[in-house]
Amino acid sequence: MVADRGVIVVDHGGGVRSTFEPVVGWLPVGTRVNAGDRVAGLAATSWHCGSSCLHWGVRVGAEYVDPLRYIGPLRVVLLPMGGRLR
Repeated sequence: MVADRGVIVVDHGGGVRSTFEPVVGWLPVGTRVNAGDRVAGLAATSWHCGSSCLHWGVRVGAEYVDPLRYIGPLRVVLLPMGGRLR
């Protein structure tokens, strides 16, 4: 827990860690996981977005870095409030 929010930190080795919040963790601290393992569930509410939302960060050493550089090319789509892709 950090500031009353559930936070999961995944240590990828080499000083790279990813953080996810707000979540409900399912595993004890220090559990080894593999790519694709489920480690937590999204908390039902968030402190600022009214319903569920996920905050994802990446740290290398003590510095936060742009997490998008770790997932490769992507296409960003903005939807109208309450909208869906068709």
